[in-house]
Amino acid sequence: MKKKEKRDNVWKDGPGCELVCKEDLFCWIPRIIAIIFIFFVSLFALDVFGEEVGYTETILGLIIHLVPSLVLIALLVISWKHEKIGGILFVILGVVFTIFFNTYHDIVTFLMISVPVFLVGILFWVSATKKHAK
Repeated sequence: MKKKEKRDNVWKDGPGCELVCKEDLFCWIPRIIAIIFIFFVSLFALDVFGEEVGYTETILGLIIHLVPSLVLIALLVISWKHEKIGGILFVILGVVFTIFFNTYHDIVTFLMISVPVFLVGILFWVSATKKHAK
């Protein structure tokens, strides 16, 4: 098991793997926004329960509707330890969301679906850059 060492306001778990930002609020902002956005996107999966279909179709529909949330969760896990890589991946996912969900057609949809993903990516990138500048 790796020994954890404390460096200023960050607990380290091996080279380059920062686990927790203890005092820096700016470090937590992209994580909090990402978690809130994942809950928001997951709410869209609940519409599957309004349909009059069997249990199997309902469960299958729920799983299919939760795919974007599962992708976002996987990306958040990666970003938690590797902020710079996660920031890039979130921005790429923002482009994918914009194209796949056609959010560029309506400004409100773009602001609700694509902008939070871009924002999280940019904030992860800035947070990583800020840490390495210290």
